[in-house]
Amino acid sequence: MRIADRLQSLQPSLTISLNARAQELRARGIAVTSLAVGEPDFPTPAHIREAAKKAIDDNFTRYTAAPGIPELRKAVGGYFEQHYGTAVSPESIIISAGGKHALYNFAQGILNPGDEALIPAPYWLSYPPIIELAGGRPVTVPAGADRGFKVTPDMLEARRGPKTRLLLLNSPSNPTGAAYSQAELDALIDWAVSHKIFVLSDEIYDQLVFAPAKPASAIGRMAECPEMVAVLNGVSKTFAMTGWRVGWLAGHPALIKKLSAMQGHSTSGICSISQKAALAALTGPLDCVADMRGAFQRRRDAALKIISTWPSAVCPRPDGAFYLFVDVSRHYSGVVKNSTDMCAHLLDKALVSLVPGAAFGDDNCIRLSYAVADDVLETALSRVGEELAKLNGK
Repeated sequence: MRIADRLQSLQPSLTISLNARAQELRARGIAVTSLAVGEPDFPTPAHIREAAKKAIDDNFTRYTAAPGIPELRKAVGGYFEQHYGTAVSPESIIISAGGKHALYNFAQGILNPGDEALIPAPYWLSYPPIIELAGGRPVTVPAGADRGFKVTPDMLEARRGPKTRLLLLNSPSNPTGAAYSQAELDALIDWAVSHKIFVLSDEIYDQLVFAPAKPASAIGRMAECPEMVAVLNGVSKTFAMTGWRVGWLAGHPALIKKLSAMQGHSTSGICSISQKAALAALTGPLDCVADMRGAFQRRRDAALKIISTWPSAVCPRPDGAFYLFVDVSRHYSGVVKNSTDMCAHLLDKALVSLVPGAAFGDDNCIRLSYAVADDVLETALSRVGEELAKLNGK
């Protein structure tokens, strides 16, 4: 069978075999604890669910405009004004079927074949394939645990080339939880704009930032320089709405107009019910977000306390999201030679499912999510620590 060239470079997920092994263990009645899932464990808040039910009862079930219903685009602009003091017009916003859809459309709209995109590593695992599917070339900029998983303008400059077209930023980060301050983010954007490099800021975790750190956004810079900056966000992480599939992109109206035309020929407008739910999320109370953020911060602190007892493990303290990215490379030897081997070993021995750092561009590390109940998290991490101690010969 002839498969299109653009799909030939796509690689299967590194976690496929690990997921199959976890399912095999569960089928045998063996309890496996998953710390691999990248979504909040809280239910979608009640007022959001009620808005969706009302939309169904009101028969709001027809096609919607390709870029989203007007009131939701307006509410997204209000979100930016409420949280960052920057007003954004509805014409500068497109609603998509989740943040990944927004990223895919953006890459298709901004990159030409051969354009290079700088991607700080560790990175979210879908960034490189999405760049490649748009005909671009991902160029990684490694920043390990010793740097707190954050890049600097000098590090970006070292990887800049004549074909560099895009800088893709993610703060707080998946997989590390690292979050740039506003000053750090502005410095990266200043560098990019000075070299006429477009910046996309993925801010899907922006409200999951733990005090004393504060949320940072590129939206102010987008308002100043819309030809060179765009911002991606959505309701999935902040409002525990991963399955509702609502994201958005804020950018220059000319770009949004073209992406709307493209979306009109692919997905058209996204689920009408989900849009009404997202509207309720953005215009409703935020105490539910504060409660989730508080729980995540508590779990982060508890997890770091346990990880500090793991032999030869290094884990910078993240300021956001709900992940920890732990450098366990000092344990690599014998049967455990890399992060994939480590996750397979810990699945078999500790019965804990984790994600290998190789999937995120850093094979020294493993990723765990603390979006699980406190007691489940602490028990699982203690078991992992026991197995690492055995590998360490202690």
